[in-house]
Amino acid sequence: MRRADARPRRAARLAAMSFRTPEHARSLILDDVRGAQKMLSGVARCTPLEGSRHLTHLVGAPVHLKCENLQRTGSFKLRGAYIRIAGLRPEERAAGVVAASAGNHAQGVALASSLLGVRSTVFMPVGAPLPKVAATREYGAEVRLHGQVVDETLAAAQEYARDTGAVFIHPFDHPDVIAGQGTVGLEILEQCPEVKTVVVGVGGGGLAAGIAIAVKALRPDVRIVGVQAAGAACYPPSLAAGRPTSLDSLQTMADGIKVGRPGDVPFAIVNELVDEVRTVSEDELSSALLLCLERAKLVVEPAGASPVAALLSRPESFEGPVVAVLSGGNVDPLLMQRTLRHGMAAAGRYLSLRLRLTDRPGALAQLLGALSVLDANVVDVGHTRADPKLGLTEVEVELQLETKGPKHCTEVREALRDAGYVVVS
Repeated sequence: MRRADARPRRAARLAAMSFRTPEHARSLILDDVRGAQKMLSGVARCTPLEGSRHLTHLVGAPVHLKCENLQRTGSFKLRGAYIRIAGLRPEERAAGVVAASAGNHAQGVALASSLLGVRSTVFMPVGAPLPKVAATREYGAEVRLHGQVVDETLAAAQEYARDTGAVFIHPFDHPDVIAGQGTVGLEILEQCPEVKTVVVGVGGGGLAAGIAIAVKALRPDVRIVGVQAAGAACYPPSLAAGRPTSLDSLQTMADGIKVGRPGDVPFAIVNELVDEVRTVSEDELSSALLLCLERAKLVVEPAGASPVAALLSRPESFEGPVVAVLSGGNVDPLLMQRTLRHGMAAAGRYLSLRLRLTDRPGALAQLLGALSVLDANVVDVGHTRADPKLGLTEVEVELQLETKGPKHCTEVREALRDAGYVVVS
């Protein structure tokens, strides 16, 4: 979805790249990421790289999963937050820090602040999942619930920073944060020196930018593919325009990459160094989360599963060995339940049916018996009699079935029709 290959030009210009933020201007190069790696020693885990036989078979080349979902606080965010806060001047540390987040960044800032002895205040949306709110408090932050959406929460945090002098810790739009996230890229090269493609989820762009800085400096031949949820894809139009642009609406379950506008600092890096940014659907995200749980035995949030969703969507388009970055595992149990159900439906393992039966004793039991013979597990049953579309002696039954896949769904439908049942939908 992007421009022609510009690797030689990128490699030559890498060391000279400079990015300006509202706070200061500085160059961001490989040495910054290496310095961050030293600072994070003993703080952040070097997360494991796990092979995936299923994805390897699908892609036709080795596929590895970089398990940042197993990082402290459950995501990569600790890396950047720690480097940013560790770089504050003594008077800034004394003033404390403030952040706004629905989950991962909140926990990263809370733990990093506690480790560094800095007071932290974290603003979270009123509807933030209770496990994430509780974890942020347990890591040592004062949590303030404000706003229904992250933009309102962000505004409140920035106002707090102006009123109190606390330092606002942006989740992605700062060179120190990007340098910290870039340590993921260094670990990938250490763990898989033969890597050809790195696939990473993209929200504001901090993780993708950091990985790109590290990987392209050492291995300019490695292809970096960013992945966004189709309902919150701010990068494709921004890259087309040559500058960060804002989306009017955001619709995705992947709250970790649900960002309406790229950060200025990461956008410049992504525009220069990331080879492609593609999108995935909600169905693909659900299927990817289900695959991570069933095949890799890993709990991954929808945003963290976005690289796997891209691999499932177009496996033939990736040159291996491939490393897919599972950026986080902080998924709300209720969202996990809904997402897994959606993923099973997308994979053809849930079947919804509406049938018309003769309203007589034993008719429903007979139907359920037929389904038992077909090895379809009945999850839910609905019964409707009071519908003007039904005949006087008819009843409509709505079934939710768990099946073995698309082929089994077809077999169940055909068998019911052959048995004389009227399948409405």
